[in-house]
Amino acid sequence: MVGIPYLKRKLDEGYDIHAAPQASLIMSGGPRYDPNDDLPPNPTIRQRLVHYYKWFLRNVYPSVNAAYYFSILAFNLAYLFDNTKYSSPFLWLIGTRIRRLGGADHKAIADMLEAKPAAGPGGRGRSRPGSGLLGLLSPQNLYPQLLTSLRYFLPASIFALKFLEWWHASDFSRQLARKATEVLDLPAPVTNGMVLPSERKKLAEEKEKKKQEPDSPTRKSALKSSRKRIQPPISATSYLPIFTVPLPPPDSDAASTCPICLNQLANPTACQTGYVFCYVCVFHWLNGEHQRQIDFMNGEGAGAAGEDESEDDEAKGSDEKKGDGQGQSREGKWESGKGRCPVTGRRVLGGTEGLRRVLI
Repeated sequence: MVGIPYLKRKLDEGYDIHAAPQASLIMSGGPRYDPNDDLPPNPTIRQRLVHYYKWFLRNVYPSVNAAYYFSILAFNLAYLFDNTKYSSPFLWLIGTRIRRLGGADHKAIADMLEAKPAAGPGGRGRSRPGSGLLGLLSPQNLYPQLLTSLRYFLPASIFALKFLEWWHASDFSRQLARKATEVLDLPAPVTNGMVLPSERKKLAEEKEKKKQEPDSPTRKSALKSSRKRIQPPISATSYLPIFTVPLPPPDSDAASTCPICLNQLANPTACQTGYVFCYVCVFHWLNGEHQRQIDFMNGEGAGAAGEDESEDDEAKGSDEKKGDGQGQSREGKWESGKGRCPVTGRRVLGGTEGLRRVLI
């Protein structure tokens, strides 16, 4: 009942792998001989077994498979016309008959269930030894009870597992989950670089105080030392620095400023990296057609994120001598940032189709 269906399934899988492709090739008019089917010189035992196994699948197994299904059909027809007592060859092999219960069978079962043990000579039947509470915990009585409970526990657990799988995959559970999550009050997300409304006034007051105070030479030197040069991102294919724009400072005045044109956001559009730009600016930037990119590659303008804005004119003059200054083309030395995020320099999947307009 178990071994024969398992063996047949393995043979079917082997036939689909080793014999069915060659059979379909022959049916389509292909060659009948395959050089790979021959045994190699001095074959090992494994190679011999595989060769004979493939030969059996191609030459013998189709007839065996036909005889298998023909025997099942013959037993079904014979059982249908009352010519045999077995409905399948498997039941015939193990000698098991399937019959309907009659009236006499039901009566015999009822008599067995209603039968009670006869009372002893003392009027009350004495309980068997080990039938008390301690007897239930004995190994002789505990093991049969556990096996009996498994008969009901295993089907119930399988049914519960299948029910849970259906429940989680159904649309009804998703609707209930959505309704349950709508009631939840989630806290506000914490984002680096954002300023709380309560602290904006303090920052504005501190900025006004700094503007009113005169700049001393010690303070200028401290500011220059504190501002570090930012390294531009490097392309993984060309190994060239990528032209990017610096991010505006996180204050209330520049919160709605486009990092590319440095003006108020017009038709705000989010990139895949999460930064928001003007739609026209980021569209032309991804196509490599923005005027800021063209000026930078022609050497007419600076302003890249990798360039230090706090450098003085002498430092800028030294950079011009090195080849990154104005008037000299940056072709072959820099990438214009075409197809990349203007701030991070990461590749934008889908180009302009990956842009999404947002509401601010």
